[in-house]
Amino acid sequence: MNGQGRRQSCFDQAAREYLYTFYGILDEMIWCMTGAEPGGSISHNFIMQMIPHHQAAIEMSRNILKYTKNESLCRIATQIIEEQTKGIEEMCRMEKCCCKVRNTQEDLCRYSQDMEKIMREMFAQMKGACATGRVSCDFMWEMIPHHEGAVRMAETALCFPLCQELGPVLQNIIASQKKGIEQMRNLQRCMGC
Repeated sequence: MNGQGRRQSCFDQAAREYLYTFYGILDEMIWCMTGAEPGGSISHNFIMQMIPHHQAAIEMSRNILKYTKNESLCRIATQIIEEQTKGIEEMCRMEKCCCKVRNTQEDLCRYSQDMEKIMREMFAQMKGACATGRVSCDFMWEMIPHHEGAVRMAETALCFPLCQELGPVLQNIIASQKKGIEQMRNLQRCMGC
């Protein structure tokens, strides 16, 4: 058993159940994001990776709502569910139209390299997030790098020619995720996480 596994065995049953579910959701997100089949459209490729990213945030937020009584964190988690459900619906609606916008091989290669680096760092930060047994704190340590990854992914995509409809969605991802990061960092300070 590794150090983290030994530490988690000291946590109460609720904290262990919370973390077990979190790691399952994280593994599924990583599998779906890295397994998305790239095509000739950056817009389409972004959508195919951001949908499982958003879906994971929804499932992680539902998970924390089972275990926390902190009203501020419940509001944050509910907000994540609402915003990212709407984001998935928007991306699904525009996916067929957006895949028609094709990109050069050079742009596709640069985009792919940039995104792989961002995802690798995000996955490592989320896997290595501090597990304290205080599930409200653990959720924020896990979700902040998730949100930071979304911001960086959206900012990267905006550097390339994209489907016109996708631009406002990316701007919304950047604004909402930055707001969520700020809310969670403020709550971390208040809670002494």
